[in-house]
Amino acid sequence: MGKVVVIEHLTLDGVMQAPGHSDEDPRDGFEHGGWASQRQDPAMQGFMGARMSSAWSLLAGRTTYERFADYWPKQEPNPFTEALNGVQKYVASTTLTEPLPWQNSTLLKGDVVDAVARLRRELGENLVVFGSGVLVRSLLPHDLVDELVVLIHPLVLGSGRRLFPDNRSSPSAFELADSATTGTGVLMATYRPVGS
Repeated sequence: MGKVVVIEHLTLDGVMQAPGHSDEDPRDGFEHGGWASQRQDPAMQGFMGARMSSAWSLLAGRTTYERFADYWPKQEPNPFTEALNGVQKYVASTTLTEPLPWQNSTLLKGDVVDAVARLRRELGENLVVFGSGVLVRSLLPHDLVDELVVLIHPLVLGSGRRLFPDNRSSPSAFELADSATTGTGVLMATYRPVGS
């Protein structure tokens, strides 16, 4: 059985929206896109890569999938681009239809919680999630996140979509499994849920 491993860039105030570039996700009038780009560090790729294992699949929500599918196939060859283009991709969406545009992409059918639970049972490899906040927030209450890898940037934005919304219905506890820091001041931590 594989694990669901969620990898998120966060600010100190918990914002996860649009870390990569300025026009990545302007929903709700968000104007701070690209906030994580100035703190990129080679240590991040190593830390994230260690959690992905040699056998993995990508699990993504619609917004992240569309942005990745528009960006990664157009990039110059490099190990990360080749990994993303070649890996099997599972997409949670109620609005997309098949065939999906990016190679090796499968649209999940039915209820996303049921579909991810089934994949987790049936697949031997990890399901790795980058971003995909709506998807992650739907999986957490159902204990479908096995590891939460957060890259916490020393920055407060004051607005933006957060990983944990204010109206979260029940408390959750996590244990720290691993941590490291980058030369740019980003704290990289792997947490595992331990229950309510």
